[in-house]
Amino acid sequence: MTSEYQGERNTNTPSPLLDNDQPRDYRTLSLLYSNYLWTQLSNSSFIAKFSNFFLQFGRARSRRQKLCLPLPLPSKSLDSSLMMTEASRVFDVLEDVFENVFSNMHYVQKNLRYWKAKAEGSNAQKAYFMLFERGPQALIGETVGFVRNFILEDSSFQTLCHSASDLISKRVIVLDNLQRALATFLTQVYMVIDKQGKDLMDNHHTLPSLLHAINGLFSDLEISVAQMNVSIFKKDLFAGENNSSTLVFNKMTEVLREPSQWTDGEIRDAIDIVYQNLKKLNLYISGVVSRHQKPRKMTRYWVRYTCGAVGLSICSLWIVRHSRLVGSSDIDNWIREAKESTISFWTEHVEQPLLSIRDELFETFRKRHRGVMDSEEVQLTANSLRRMLVAFVEQAKGQKLPENTTDQEMLEIVMARYEKELMNPIKSTVFGDLPCSMLIQVQKLKLDIETAMLELNQILKANEINFAMLAALPAFVLVLMLFMLMRSWMMQDKGAEGKGILARRQRRLLIAEIERRIMHYQSCMDRGQAQDAQYSFGFVLYTLDRLYRAVEGHAKITGEWSCLREDIIDIARPGIQTTDKLIITSRLRAYDCLLFSLKQ
Repeated sequence: MTSEYQGERNTNTPSPLLDNDQPRDYRTLSLLYSNYLWTQLSNSSFIAKFSNFFLQFGRARSRRQKLCLPLPLPSKSLDSSLMMTEASRVFDVLEDVFENVFSNMHYVQKNLRYWKAKAEGSNAQKAYFMLFERGPQALIGETVGFVRNFILEDSSFQTLCHSASDLISKRVIVLDNLQRALATFLTQVYMVIDKQGKDLMDNHHTLPSLLHAINGLFSDLEISVAQMNVSIFKKDLFAGENNSSTLVFNKMTEVLREPSQWTDGEIRDAIDIVYQNLKKLNLYISGVVSRHQKPRKMTRYWVRYTCGAVGLSICSLWIVRHSRLVGSSDIDNWIREAKESTISFWTEHVEQPLLSIRDELFETFRKRHRGVMDSEEVQLTANSLRRMLVAFVEQAKGQKLPENTTDQEMLEIVMARYEKELMNPIKSTVFGDLPCSMLIQVQKLKLDIETAMLELNQILKANEINFAMLAALPAFVLVLMLFMLMRSWMMQDKGAEGKGILARRQRRLLIAEIERRIMHYQSCMDRGQAQDAQYSFGFVLYTLDRLYRAVEGHAKITGEWSCLREDIIDIARPGIQTTDKLIITSRLRAYDCLLFSLKQ
């Protein structure tokens, strides 16, 4: 607006204050003064501090969200004022370097593990891989070659196995060398940060020298990758492939001034070079691994998918054949029968058992009242029997019985009289007590039957819930199976970060791998093999990073994260002795998130 205003005055136009368009003049002046005020506020110290606070807050928040293994810095650095200054950009760069190297190593390791598993397979498994796990085009080509070799010579199967071993070994060699280069680079970066960590906390002017050392390590990585490519070319591992891909990093311009005299622009340029080199490293690794990665899932299981598609097509044709599209009512009849069967299953095994359980649990008073009525009927029969016994015995003896006479005693008298009357049954029937004794026995039999029925009824009532649960057992089993399938689908293990038994086993295998690599590192140091020792230590850092990511969430839930985090960081420190590291790894198995689950 200022340049436009000056241009109008240079062309001899009237001043805005003298122009007839007063609203336009006021708007122009207001914009000029608002821009001036905003410039002054932006240059003020308060606004600068306020914006710097939000900038550092955003950086600290993004730093807390990172899950990779922490930098080898002193513990007091987390609370130092360094994290709230512009120099924290360098630490963000270092964390990004670690994050990218760890992700690239995991990408390489995932494919390398697949090819090593294939290399350990039998000849039949290798032949199956060559024929059926590389796509239909490979199946046709390998089949043609197999038939041709079979016609020309007898060792066609051995030729196929040899070609499979050659293909797998090439990929294993390339990926293993690439992983070795990345692990060595990671070790070198970690060692540099560990050596200069204390100096960085005491003197912030050493940050440029750290950046210069990191860029020098990128140059060393470039040389090691070039040597790896030369050794691979000598072995003709890239025969028939594109060998033009090379890794060339950007070099930092040499600055003759002392590190304390570096400007913010030079530090920013050095940081940009690091990020450019990281980008080139990611592109190179993605290009190399893409040429040697394991086949995609669709390619590996294309035979299954093809059979499934054919089966689905046949099933679709069969459904169309029995559908209304061709005038058939089979599907409608099947649907109706399935609906009726489902309703019947629901009624017999779900609804009725639940209603029975509900009646048993919530209508006990009504059933208790019914049981009381049944016991009263039995009591009436018992009272009637006792009166009949008393009358018979008193008539037979001609005297009144005592009150404490039991039913059993009276029954013995009745049975004795009954046996005596049976001596002359005809006379006793007309003139004796035989009919009366027989009626008493009938009454006793009735009492015994009612008592037995009452006991049986009580047993059945006591087991009504059991019978209802037994009727609902098929539905319960079906629901349990569906629940287990849903649970296994929703809560499936995601590597070592999962919650199941397999995840716990993988986390313990990571600890075993850490112990093995630490011992190999010490063995290489004792033999003076520095390069192999750097590779072993880099792989220790990579495995610790996988363990760090896997246990963080679980350890925070159990409250063990602070101690477990310190133990993992101590294992990664180069200054700690190997025996102490092995003691720490043994202590890791005592944490709850790293124990074997007792629920097998």
